[in-house]
Amino acid sequence: MAETNTLSPDVYTRWRQSALGRITEALESKLVFELAGTLSGKRVLDVGTGDGVYALQAALRQAHAVGVDASPAMLSAASQRARERHVHVEFREGQAQQLPFENERFDVVLAVTVLCFVPDPKQAVREMSRVLLPGGRLVLGELGRWSTWAASRRLRAWLGNRTWKAAQFWTWKELAALARDAGLSLEKGRGAIFYPPWGLAAQAMAPVDSWLGHLHSPGAAFLAVAARKPGPKTMAG
Repeated sequence: MAETNTLSPDVYTRWRQSALGRITEALESKLVFELAGTLSGKRVLDVGTGDGVYALQAALRQAHAVGVDASPAMLSAASQRARERHVHVEFREGQAQQLPFENERFDVVLAVTVLCFVPDPKQAVREMSRVLLPGGRLVLGELGRWSTWAASRRLRAWLGNRTWKAAQFWTWKELAALARDAGLSLEKGRGAIFYPPWGLAAQAMAPVDSWLGHLHSPGAAFLAVAARKPGPKTMAG
């Protein structure tokens, strides 16, 4: 997630061009897809797809990928990224709190740094559960409340940053409660990004970040949980 007042396709591009952004996004993505499991042949929905990075990665893992986002500008950028990479992804405009899909359509639903910005996170997770097949898996990746990143973002909000003033940060307990409220069974959770928001710190600590996540060390800036919808087991892996 880029440090800026306005989220736009250009923001994501600049974020990934920095050492901090490149390393951080790679570690977050690695964790999300580890929790998602094998995706080959599955129907995968990326909620709040932004410029499509997670939807494209799912498609490159041989999934039938769909990305949904409320921003036409983001969807245009996502479609352009897919064309440049010669990857097929279906992109749809829609809100996380009212997904434009029928019940029980997807094997896996991904939602990465989405709940931090939606007005009704509980309803959004219920919608994600609704479109999951029985036995399907939901992976939530969110901004952790107790980290140096969160402290920096709170300071930015206090100084008038519109993005972080509107954001909500999360704890493990809160994410688990959202999953249970939506009728899902929590499977596992891990953290990532244990370094402060500095490029040199990211470069130094990236090699041990995944190890710290396995230890459930405190201070993770990124929390990811996987939850299963009760019912016959799908190919979720």
